Amino acid sequence: MNITESVLALFLYFPKDKSEYIPAAITSVIFVIGAVLTMKLIISVSKKEALKTKHLEEELLKKNQIGDELK
Repeated sequence: MNITESVLALFLYFPKDKSEYIPAAITSVIFVIGAVLTMKLIISVSKKEALKTKHLEEELLKKNQIGDELK
């Protein structure tokens, strides 16, 4: 066993009993679901903020146009 294999052996663990993969798979699925839900939440909040900004911009443009007409 050379030095590369011995270093990798410290970090990699492949169990002979494959049932030890089940908790890791469940945890991974939970984190992936959480990441997807968080991403969807961020996208929906971003869309709402963009809509608010668009309405504010339209309102300011209307006020600016009214102000220009009065001058």
